[in-house]
Amino acid sequence: MKQADFLDGGDGVAADGRRGRGAVSNAAGRYEGNIRVNIDDGWGSLDASPQPLETRVQIDASRTIIARNQSPDISFDRSINPYRGCEHGCIYCFARPSHAWLGLSPGLDFESRLFAKPDAARLLDRELRKPSYVPRPIAMGTNTDPYQPVERRMEITRQILGVLSDFGHPVTIVTKSALVARDIDILGPMARRGLAKVAISVTTLDRKLARQMEPRAATPDRRLETIQMLAAAGIPTGAMVAPIIPGLNCHEIENILERVAKAGGRQAGYVMLRLPLEIKTLFQEWLAEQVPDRATRVMKLVRDLRGGRDYDAQWFTRQRGQGPIADLIAKRFRLCAKRLNLNADPTALRCDQFKPPPARGDQMALFG
Repeated sequence: MKQADFLDGGDGVAADGRRGRGAVSNAAGRYEGNIRVNIDDGWGSLDASPQPLETRVQIDASRTIIARNQSPDISFDRSINPYRGCEHGCIYCFARPSHAWLGLSPGLDFESRLFAKPDAARLLDRELRKPSYVPRPIAMGTNTDPYQPVERRMEITRQILGVLSDFGHPVTIVTKSALVARDIDILGPMARRGLAKVAISVTTLDRKLARQMEPRAATPDRRLETIQMLAAAGIPTGAMVAPIIPGLNCHEIENILERVAKAGGRQAGYVMLRLPLEIKTLFQEWLAEQVPDRATRVMKLVRDLRGGRDYDAQWFTRQRGQGPIADLIAKRFRLCAKRLNLNADPTALRCDQFKPPPARGDQMALFG
């Protein structure tokens, strides 16, 4: 049992102060020994209008940049995350619990207290030069979005792409930001060498629902325009319809895929809603506030996918769910994708282009 520590500015955050944010609360992470609770001390300190919750960025002092995983149901074995936390504020984001490792809340802290890795490009250059390194596609956007708003000024993702391009190293990107189009000058030439492909996350076509679920991400129309721009530049592009939330956006599957195909997307995938650890509470708080008329039904359908539980972490079923509803969604997605000729020609990235460029200070070879 955690000991309550009654400090101002804790779990409860007034609605005016969190306008433009996704989470409703800011409960302490699961590793913390104290719980922070807002109380009125009798001086009316809670009566004043709250200040907007500002985004703060700190420097992450990681010594390595390539993260490895051995999950048997994931198609990649390595990834890069330029940032910890994500200002997009997507309420369903499965990366939220990782903020607890930093002693912060997976709630509002996750989307307002960010950690950036400005040394990422140098670390990557060093890791790719190791004699033991064997190239395989690096995934970006698998945890937090590499093109979240802070990237506009920090350009860490762009620097990473520059290193990957110099080394001839393949990369896959998933994002819900139109900012990825800024880097067409790097991604286009990489794609022509078989080194890059991009997926844009399209969760809903409903502008209002998107603003509620993903308050600081690009609008649905901007995401579709971005698919069109990337495809026109010759970059293999598709969409991740993720997450599919039964009772909330599952009726949109066919419409989303049709818009993706019309925009020039050639591949599409999906993931069912996942509610591990703190996310199950955060998501239910959000349902109660944003869509109270559907909250009970949505959670019932979610539990129907997970054997009556909020979440089931079994390999291979955690991203698809189980049961009649999961089977129906899978069938609908598969049939619609086939009708639209999506996924007919999957893009395989090349690893045979990999070659470390001369390092600064290296003596140039006398003969080619």
